[in-house]
Amino acid sequence: MAQNEFITGLDIGTNSIKLLSVMRKANSDLLEVVAKGMIESDGVRKGVVVEPEKVTKKIQQLLSQIREINAAEDIQNVAVNINGKHLFTVSSRGLVSVSRADQTISEDDIERVIKAAQTVSLPSNYEIIESFEKDFIIDGQGGIRQPVGMKGVRLEVEVLNCCAFSPYLRNLSEAILDAGLGIEAIIPSPLAASEAVLTPRQKELGVVLIDIGAATTSMVVFEEGHLLHSAVFPVGSSHITNDIAIGLKVDVEVAERIKKEFGTCVRTKGGARKKKIKILQGEEFIFSQKTLSEIIEARVLEIFEMVNQELKKIDRQGKLPGGVVLTGGGAKLRKIEELGKKELKLATRIGIPRRILGIEEDPQVAALAGLAIEASLLERENEKSLFQENWLQKAIQKAKKIFKAFLP
Repeated sequence: MAQNEFITGLDIGTNSIKLLSVMRKANSDLLEVVAKGMIESDGVRKGVVVEPEKVTKKIQQLLSQIREINAAEDIQNVAVNINGKHLFTVSSRGLVSVSRADQTISEDDIERVIKAAQTVSLPSNYEIIESFEKDFIIDGQGGIRQPVGMKGVRLEVEVLNCCAFSPYLRNLSEAILDAGLGIEAIIPSPLAASEAVLTPRQKELGVVLIDIGAATTSMVVFEEGHLLHSAVFPVGSSHITNDIAIGLKVDVEVAERIKKEFGTCVRTKGGARKKKIKILQGEEFIFSQKTLSEIIEARVLEIFEMVNQELKKIDRQGKLPGGVVLTGGGAKLRKIEELGKKELKLATRIGIPRRILGIEEDPQVAALAGLAIEASLLERENEKSLFQENWLQKAIQKAKKIFKAFLP
């Protein structure tokens, strides 16, 4: 990565496309915002890129907007999210023999055993986009996190493979590459959000993150520091808006305004009161706060019920000490924490992005912030690898000079 190149996350959603560029502060692990922007989305349906050319145009327009106030030419590569019901996870196990004669496990052995674990039967047109190690086993002894340097004959690994529908993955890649950008990484939205809002302690104790987007809701469960489970549901905050439009018999635009200004997940005292909102040409629309709350509560309860079903599958329903963390635009609904605590039987809070200076304290940008953080981590890994390569080259050159000194 060039020295003046921004570290950039690109969040492609159903309703909007958001971009965030950051730079590392000197002598610090903190990141600082240097450029950001948002544009209305097009060519995306239910979190999936279905018309790449439309998404490409939107990305180019967004870069042009940023160029007016920032140096958008410094944006070369991006970490981008992937979302949609097509995503799923599958567990698998790999086994290899330790390659070194002294039976010391090396990085090469780790790469080989993970590759062996990725040899798994998948549905047609699906592929693995990332594998997450859950447990290493050496000669039958499990519970090992860092096997490099340990001794053994047989190395096994249990992994959780995140899989995606190849045509959708290709559409996403095409849209970004045609916009003139390189792809640093493709990361599922809830995993990106988890990087921005979850602490290592929460991941160790056991926590579920629920990312309520416009057209989908996705969840990830962590325990003992590892990804344990993930799922995506085809229901999001736009469905709440549509429910309001149908229930109150108003346009979708008016329904969205009502949701943002008056929406709440829990009925309160005085909920029978009538509310007013001005619509076109100063006309007022009057509606019942109680009816509005009932509409919103019903849809949010549906989302939490689906989350509970997934937690039940892995025997974690009501059993995660780290609780529930809510992100995404849907997490901004009033009293959603209260409803989450009641229905999920776990402590519930709103996830606010951290580790980036100058970003809004808004759950809606959690995934975007996480993408920028992930891009920063990848950059550091690349720098470390480059340093090690340069160090090795210098060491070899120095050894050659010393050897030549002994030649006649």
